[in-house]
Amino acid sequence: MTGFGPFQMRLNRLYNAGFLICVGLFTTFAMAQSPVQSCSSDEHTQFDFWIGDWQVHGANGKLAGHNLIQKKHAGCVLHEQYTTPSGYSGESFNIYEPGRKVWHQTWVDNTGTLLLLEGGMINGSMVLQGETTDSKGVVTKHRISWTPYPDASVRQHWESKDFGGKWITVFDGKYTRKSAA
Repeated sequence: MTGFGPFQMRLNRLYNAGFLICVGLFTTFAMAQSPVQSCSSDEHTQFDFWIGDWQVHGANGKLAGHNLIQKKHAGCVLHEQYTTPSGYSGESFNIYEPGRKVWHQTWVDNTGTLLLLEGGMINGSMVLQGETTDSKGVVTKHRISWTPYPDASVRQHWESKDFGGKWITVFDGKYTRKSAA
């Protein structure tokens, strides 16, 4: 009987490993068979006016950068890729969360910034708000709005709250579609 104990333990380990493999395969199969969530509701398409290949100019009219906004992941995610002539770059992922009825943006860039914003449509503009905390613990509130114009351009207005609680403009940009070459 002494040789049966280790054999039984190995058999149990094989059984447990086989069970886990079967659960994993079943989960993978079930996920593959699940219907893909439709992201074509009116709410899911509210930010579609921002989709495009854009030149971004600052309030002074000078080229600030290039921004490519694409729909990804079965049309559920807007992916932004931003670059400037000076080498600054960043990207965001934007998605509508139907459970909370809110738009969410996660922005990251090559300076180590993480900006989490949430909000929705207000008077024809997509308005998202959030805050950052610097290395000294100072919290800054941010509000960014994107407004489509009849000429197919888009205004992006980024504001932050100053120490007195007043909103000040950080960036005021105009998006125009890049010309086809």
